[in-house]
Amino acid sequence: MQNLNIPESKKERVVIIGGGFGGLTIAKKLSTEEFQVVLIDKHNYHTFQPLLYQVATAGLEPDSIAYPLRKIFQKKKEFYFRVACAEEIDEEGGILRTDRGNVRFDHLIIATGSTTNYFGNVKIQSHSMPMKSLPEALDLRSLILQNFEASLLTSNLHERERLMNYVIVGGGPTGVELAGSLGELKLHVLPQDYPDLDFRRMSIHLLEASPRLLNGMSDRASELAKKGLEKLHVQVWTDTMVKDYDGEKVSTVNKELPASTLIWAAGVTGVIFKGIPDSSIERGRIKVDEFNRVNGMKNVYAVGDVAVMLTDKTPKGHPMVAPVAVQQGKLLTKNLIRQRKGQALKPFSYFNKGSMATIGRNKAVVDFAGMHIGGFAAWLIWMFIHLMELVGFRNRLVALVNWSTSYFSYDRGIRLIVRPFNRTTKKVEEDVHTNVPTDE
Repeated sequence: MQNLNIPESKKERVVIIGGGFGGLTIAKKLSTEEFQVVLIDKHNYHTFQPLLYQVATAGLEPDSIAYPLRKIFQKKKEFYFRVACAEEIDEEGGILRTDRGNVRFDHLIIATGSTTNYFGNVKIQSHSMPMKSLPEALDLRSLILQNFEASLLTSNLHERERLMNYVIVGGGPTGVELAGSLGELKLHVLPQDYPDLDFRRMSIHLLEASPRLLNGMSDRASELAKKGLEKLHVQVWTDTMVKDYDGEKVSTVNKELPASTLIWAAGVTGVIFKGIPDSSIERGRIKVDEFNRVNGMKNVYAVGDVAVMLTDKTPKGHPMVAPVAVQQGKLLTKNLIRQRKGQALKPFSYFNKGSMATIGRNKAVVDFAGMHIGGFAAWLIWMFIHLMELVGFRNRLVALVNWSTSYFSYDRGIRLIVRPFNRTTKKVEEDVHTNVPTDE
């Protein structure tokens, strides 16, 4: 197979797989005075995943949460970007094989992130909607709008009810934020677009298998989130595990819910490919040591969601959130320089800056430094932090304008079916990224 056409250099070559939070941090921080840096990603843009749900519910344009990777690194010398999908690592030969060609490496960093975890339920996977990428968020936006257009065309009340019902599985931040956003659409936006429909028939169900929402946050945050969602007419079901879904009916351990749309936000698993030893994979993630080096491998590292660092303090690994990926990326960058200079490496220690989730207009929850903030103040904090974390001034400006317009007009201006979603052509991707099943 041909190579990726990367010029040879006397400098050590660092190949980074993935342009998410971890990979992007390393590529930006790593000095090209000392290393040749190669970044590989299947897309030519970085996605700010925490705001995908706003694209799916017509709150933001897709290009306001995505930024071209090449533009970020325009002024960086000895840096090369290639659009490709990693397929296999040949550690002994120092070769990464991709679908576009091979590339040699001295150091390889896996920052491939995570993908939706269906826990082996192929039927649910084939009928439900994921939301882990920009194309998936756009598909969901189209489907939501298509459902209401179809509701106008049917005289069958049961069919109309199914089309207007939405079931979200997973009570973490993604599920809570998506449910709240759908609730705002129901109360403030869609009735103006579809006056022929009775929106009392529209139901939004949020299903969580554990006893409460937002398990990674405080009890107060969980309770505030539940009350906030209920005010937005979201029906919250805890201790409710989904057993099956056939495209029309959601079967749970407690009851059945008619719904044409099930959105799966119940779990994620690392994106892994061939060449990682089976012994280095733990429940769908790559085991790494305290320096983010892959167990059993010498010059291969993993950061972020795909990596699990098992220690006495973190027996289950760190949470699969962006701050972990960013902090691991920063430390790994420094350790690569230390290693090159023959200095001792520093172990990773995660500093938890807090967690947050928004429920809707003027409603959010924030846990920070022992404080539990809710309501308008938490919503302002959430909005400011997410604006600042977006890549690029234009993205921040566009997001701020959209949020300001929506706030004062109670409207969502991006209700467009640009590319209709066709259920019959929805493909279930083969699980080629994981070597072992997960049982989380």
